[in-house]
Amino acid sequence: MKIGIVGLPNVGKSTLFKALTRTQVDINNYPFCTIEPNIGIVKVPDERLDKLSAMSQTKRIIPAIVEFVDIAGIVKGASEGEGLGNKFLANIREVDAIAQVVRVFDNSQIIHVNNKIDPEGDMEVINTELILADLETVQKVKVRLEKDARGNKKGAAEQLEILNKINTNLEAGKLANETVLDLEEDNTRIVVRELSLLTMKPFLYIYNVADVNQELSPELESKKHVKLDIKIEEELIEMTKEEAQEMDIHSNIDELIVRAYELLGLITYFTTGVEETRAWTIQKGWTAPLAGTAIHNDFKDKFIRAEIIHWDKLLEAGSWSKARELGTLRTEGKDYVMQDGDVVEFKI
Repeated sequence: MKIGIVGLPNVGKSTLFKALTRTQVDINNYPFCTIEPNIGIVKVPDERLDKLSAMSQTKRIIPAIVEFVDIAGIVKGASEGEGLGNKFLANIREVDAIAQVVRVFDNSQIIHVNNKIDPEGDMEVINTELILADLETVQKVKVRLEKDARGNKKGAAEQLEILNKINTNLEAGKLANETVLDLEEDNTRIVVRELSLLTMKPFLYIYNVADVNQELSPELESKKHVKLDIKIEEELIEMTKEEAQEMDIHSNIDELIVRAYELLGLITYFTTGVEETRAWTIQKGWTAPLAGTAIHNDFKDKFIRAEIIHWDKLLEAGSWSKARELGTLRTEGKDYVMQDGDVVEFKI
């Protein structure tokens, strides 16, 4: 699962990527410094994993991960190919969610592509270009669906109605993900999957501030967001924990990683033992047999039952055998919906 880091040129995208991944990237002070997307794997911080490992006296810990992609900056006119627009749009289609970096800090030494600090305006530029690109996609599909509906093709009329709802929202300047849709309904899923719209992806805004306690405008505050002083996050890479504590500098990068993980609709279950304690990533709502496929594809078909306990109840018991003795270890069948924090032993 990939999260694309997007935004105008020179807002701190590549610096953020460096802080997230501790990977050296080009962060020079000029527009379009990033051309090819940088890709990095980031561990999801989770204290539950460490506690379970300590209980099991594990030899190896394997955390959940999320993938971040640093994508070239977008400018006004990108939907028509301006700047690196076509390349940008192609790269963003490949990610599962969008983390949009918005410059809120003021620093005359760092070039702003529009020569002024206007976070609300910057967000509008990015979102407008994505919406315009989506409108072009919608119009192409609409021509085909209208033809299919006239020919009474099964499902076409219903799919056209769904597409028109999305189109109305886009024309009003709203993101496609703001459209009220029943994503459990078959025709809706077909339309959404075929369109593969940029603005149907979930969004998280990252406000690059000079002070994480900085107050935001009501418009910025209303968005799903994380505040980061990205320059400080970069400097923390070079510091030891002791140096950071001495200077009373704290990182908010873990909050971003966790929020990004949640943005993708992901939850974590655990397996634990002497050899390994591991976090397994699944989609929220998956049943136990489907969750088993995170370990091995065969688990879904060969699933018999699962022994499950919530992580904190296992810690209270102190061991798997003690939890069984206390009756806090449950046996669940094929219909059980996995919960975040479950510790599992599959029986196949």
